[in-house]
Amino acid sequence: MSSPHWQPDILGDGYRQHVLDLGADPDGEGRIVAVLVRRDIQPGETVHGAVLYVHGFSDYFFQTPLADFLAAHGLVFYALDLRKSGRARREGHTAHYVSDLALYDTELDRALGIISAAHPGLPVVVLAHSTGGLITSLWLDRRRAAGRVPPVAGLVLNSPWFDLQGKPSHRGILTQLLRVLAKIAPFRQLSTLPGVYGQTIHTSGTGEWDFDLTLKPLTGFPVTVGWLNAVRRGHARLHRGLDVGVPSLVLRSDRSDLSGVYSELSDRTDTVLDVTHIARWAGCLGGETTVVPIPGARHDVFLSLPQPREHAYQVLGSWLDQHGLSTRPAGDDKPAAEGGITPAAS
Repeated sequence: MSSPHWQPDILGDGYRQHVLDLGADPDGEGRIVAVLVRRDIQPGETVHGAVLYVHGFSDYFFQTPLADFLAAHGLVFYALDLRKSGRARREGHTAHYVSDLALYDTELDRALGIISAAHPGLPVVVLAHSTGGLITSLWLDRRRAAGRVPPVAGLVLNSPWFDLQGKPSHRGILTQLLRVLAKIAPFRQLSTLPGVYGQTIHTSGTGEWDFDLTLKPLTGFPVTVGWLNAVRRGHARLHRGLDVGVPSLVLRSDRSDLSGVYSELSDRTDTVLDVTHIARWAGCLGGETTVVPIPGARHDVFLSLPQPREHAYQVLGSWLDQHGLSTRPAGDDKPAAEGGITPAAS
């Protein structure tokens, strides 16, 4: 494997990116790339392992406090913007479009190979949010089936998308329709009601996070037939049971509000996914799975209000410690996040 060429990243000092050329798009939208982002190791930091972070739909990596927290626990941080997503989207690309979630294995395997080459022999924790949680769970199951679990040693899922919202009868009808439509009009956009999640986290609304609205629009990118069909196929595979091959931690809010109307409740609930689905299907990951609801958390638990956010960091730090995946400075018995968390810059 050739040495990666690291360039300055949009996050500024301390972050670099490497563009992964993936060649021709299997879905026919020209050439595609993925972008691996690295947080530079700072003076005095020790490295005990590494993290590979994977974003969700209508998202990209910008959560620098999360990277800082993990670095304080001895984990060098990498994040992957998947094909047609975030930093990796190019002109002519349908945002986040893919016809089969297994296609992401290409960039995930390449990113893991780069991390392993840079830190040989060290364990890697895969950390993923929302749709990324579904994508990485399926990927790790395929790696385990092929006898390729190492160097991955743990999986942390932040509000993973494990099922479609809505009534079971409606989900079934929609899934059948998607199978047909995906064959004849895969890029057709589905009309969806804009949610309130974006305004709860961005500085233009009630949030404290400043991110690039061209990479992560407040109301999200349009959902396409082919992409949602790929997700539903992924859900079906998950529901039959996976074995990701490593211990898993699943973090989620304690309640959902899918009304689509902003209220004070919107800042203290998951306004994107039904958390009962996460609770129901988490057992399908196989092996040791720890599920922790975070009271008052948002969809991204690490972008929650300060109190639930600190709770989420405490749970993550404890889980890493329990599984031998973390180091802390001598005498420090509190997670690094308790010292205060600074919102990320775009």
